[in-house]
Amino acid sequence: MATKREVLLLVGEDDVVLWSDASDSPVALPDSRARWEAIWSRRERIVEIAHSHPVGPQAFSREDETTMAALVTALGRPITFSVVAPNGMVRCNKKNDEAYEVTLVESEPWWAALLRHASSMQAPDTSKTPKTPQEE
Repeated sequence: MATKREVLLLVGEDDVVLWSDASDSPVALPDSRARWEAIWSRRERIVEIAHSHPVGPQAFSREDETTMAALVTALGRPITFSVVAPNGMVRCNKKNDEAYEVTLVESEPWWAALLRHASSMQAPDTSKTPKTPQEE
């Protein structure tokens, strides 16, 4: 069985995956210069930053929240963040350091299945495998 690990995707318009990164840990995605450079070089095209929590929770950690605040400040604009966990997905549109709302995602984007696969998770319900934008 493959080792579970956190994986991150930078997502652009129309659910295009712009870049990805992975850790060796199922519970952490340590800072990396390459990731910050990837974010900065794609800052105009990023609409969502998604990462996995392969062993849960289906929620943003305190570390996630402080990273999200730093990214919104650095980018100078609101951005959507998401966590894909074994049993579902949550999203947050972070407007500034304090204003955000977390919502449960009922219809997951196609790349959520890719993120689960890369993280060695199983989809919560394989009968609801999301379609790529081209398949819709």
